[in-house]
Amino acid sequence: MTVSNLASMIDHTLLKPEATASDIDRLCREASELGFGAVCVNPWWVFRAAERLKGSGVRVCTVVGFPLGATSTEAKEAETKRAVADGASEIDMVMNIGAFKSGDRQGVEDDIRAVVRAAGGRTVKVILETGLLAEEEIRLACELAKAAGAHFVKTSTGFGPGGATVEAVRIMREAVGREMGVKASGGIRNLAAAKKMIAAGANRIGTSSGVAILEELGNREK
Repeated sequence: MTVSNLASMIDHTLLKPEATASDIDRLCREASELGFGAVCVNPWWVFRAAERLKGSGVRVCTVVGFPLGATSTEAKEAETKRAVADGASEIDMVMNIGAFKSGDRQGVEDDIRAVVRAAGGRTVKVILETGLLAEEEIRLACELAKAAGAHFVKTSTGFGPGGATVEAVRIMREAVGREMGVKASGGIRNLAAAKKMIAAGANRIGTSSGVAILEELGNREK
């Protein structure tokens, strides 16, 4: 795997609540210089990131219903529409975990479908928060995301219990087959962890450690 190939798979992420404008500018500069596939920022920063990355080929991703997934469907739709208007090309939405745990499959599917529609053809990734789910629940959540028209399933918010695990990624890939993407996110801080997730079936990596991971791979290539 080359540095450029790995970089293209990484969503260079900064979702800390204390992130400042200068932090976002640095994130975008790094993404442009290193060739990351996307930056992932909170909704407040989407317009700024889109302006900074105009013409660079780096996509702007943001989060919806984050980090709990417990906002109303209408709120998620409004967040999505605003994000798209501000320049987002990818939406990472949090599944309504409480509704899912309550057995409201239709409500969860409808919630996801509403965001997919509001995104107007942009890529939608559904965060399952796999640390809260048993294996069969992960499989079912993947089925609902697929039925609702989402493009990816994603392991974690990074704010819940645990992050991405090889086992969760493997289960997700088995559940969605090759028809959807799988994004591993949460606690991926080095090259070994990224490689394990990719080997398990992830084709997108969300991390705030992308620069260090690429440096590690670059040093090995020398």
